Amino acid sequence: MSSTSSYKEIKNLVELPAPDESGRIDHYVFQYINFNQAPQYVAARHRFTDCCFFGCDIPAKMEDEIGSSCLVFPRMGMTYNVFRSHLYNGDSLYAGYDPENEDTFSSCFDQRVYSEYIQQGKQTGNIKETLARSLHDHAIADAMGDFLSRFEERQVVAVMGGHALKRTDESFKKVAYISKVLSEKGKLMASGGGPGAMEATHFGAWMAGRKMEEFEDALEMISIAPTFRDPGWLKSAFEVRKKYPQEKYRSLGIPTWFYGHEPATPFATDIAKYFMNSVREDILLSAAKGGIIYSPGSAGTLQEIFQDAAQNHYQSMGYPSPMVFLGEDYYSRDVPVYPMLENLLSKGFYNSLLLSITDDADEAISNIMSFTEQ
Repeated sequence: MSSTSSYKEIKNLVELPAPDESGRIDHYVFQYINFNQAPQYVAARHRFTDCCFFGCDIPAKMEDEIGSSCLVFPRMGMTYNVFRSHLYNGDSLYAGYDPENEDTFSSCFDQRVYSEYIQQGKQTGNIKETLARSLHDHAIADAMGDFLSRFEERQVVAVMGGHALKRTDESFKKVAYISKVLSEKGKLMASGGGPGAMEATHFGAWMAGRKMEEFEDALEMISIAPTFRDPGWLKSAFEVRKKYPQEKYRSLGIPTWFYGHEPATPFATDIAKYFMNSVREDILLSAAKGGIIYSPGSAGTLQEIFQDAAQNHYQSMGYPSPMVFLGEDYYSRDVPVYPMLENLLSKGFYNSLLLSITDDADEAISNIMSFTEQ
């Protein structure tokens, strides 16, 4: 196998490769493999060259067969799996949380990682800690690449908006409805994976394929806790998941421990949680090649708008994608970013922006679909 070709990733014992005719195994990446559980494989004394071993358990008799061209990284003893081979979901991120005992939230996996993150410092001089975070985020990016490879790139549509949007607000229902319909039309909905407009995105995708009566019932169930600061916010989400399980439609949440005080929504079926917020934001904007819908938000959303505008201007992803603004008064008067973008576009400071603004959910859906169906 050529050293310039992609490495073959091995993520479980079933995938362990056979050696070539000379007994050599070349150009593989082994992720979190316990080779003690494959004694016959180890006893065969295969010779490994140009391989990577990430967080693997390696028996002593196998160590001599690992050539100097290989890279071997230990597990590093962190609470989290530094070399995670797949994305999180609501169950794995909240492992240890019992909806019937909300006190268990503080000791669940996600909060233990966040607590250690804060104790070490968001910006820390501990080189082991920063290396572990970087390796974790690299593993998540790799796993997300594997996940997104299952979808045509224009299938991915993101929603941006404020974390403060309440479940009881009409805008929450509107975003959720848009996400539900777009999911049913074959789109993979993505967001920053937190509360507010982000949660509405994944709630809508979770309820895709169900009747509007069920959608309304589920919305009423979570409305008992309008914000993530209210008791029952997480519990009510798990209750909806239990009553209305989702087995067909997927959605991608991309949250960060940088904002770990905002819990990730368990309605996202696939969760790429990062330590580095800047990396996470860039990846989210880059992945949404099918367009972005902007519901009302504050500083973070505005940053994403201009970052997306620059990306579309330079066609960094190969082509521009739609920027759909949901909220005419908000984006024309309260935060007049839309007329500003139109003005900059007309003067040539921006090129190639595909702008639209509306209050109508079905029009927002149509604006996305008209682009992705081209």
